[in-house]
Amino acid sequence: MNISPNTLKVIERIRTAPQPKVICKWQIMWSWIGAFSGIGLVSLLSGFVLAGTGLTLIIGSFGASAVLIYGAVDSPLAQPRNLIGGHILSAIVGVTCFQLFPDQLWLASPAAVATAIAVMQFTGTVHPPGGATALIAVIGGPGIHNLGYFYVILPVATGAVLMLIVAMVVNNLAPGRCYPSRAEIPSMIKE
Repeated sequence: MNISPNTLKVIERIRTAPQPKVICKWQIMWSWIGAFSGIGLVSLLSGFVLAGTGLTLIIGSFGASAVLIYGAVDSPLAQPRNLIGGHILSAIVGVTCFQLFPDQLWLASPAAVATAIAVMQFTGTVHPPGGATALIAVIGGPGIHNLGYFYVILPVATGAVLMLIVAMVVNNLAPGRCYPSRAEIPSMIKE
């Protein structure tokens, strides 16, 4: 078998790539506590406070947000501006795309995700779960579609703010964690 020099270079880069840092069991425990508390809070409020209203406070993209804000607290993508801005802007984009192309899922779905990415990049609020938030506005079904732009307020903004509050409490109780990250605090003050 003849292997090209480019293939060998790729293999060597993979072999010598830095390994992910090992996370101590206490940090894993704090990530678990944060995720359980944050998702638990929005689920609890959704199940009990909003029961019978036809409204929800939890959407699938919050699961991915939980990974970032409780498990990767130093990531720029996990910071409050990104969490809140990414979800809200993406929700607006998603609802708009669905309303523009309600019977054209093949067009509304990619338009929502691609435009949400562009808007997040333009505004400096990139939060990968925001792409899912935009897509949910398009594919979420009648319960989500009937909300119209109220989807931006409930579940998106309200749920994201509740998860942020939990992240600020839990991540600042955990030894060795600071949330928002220290690198993010000066840039938040300048703005």
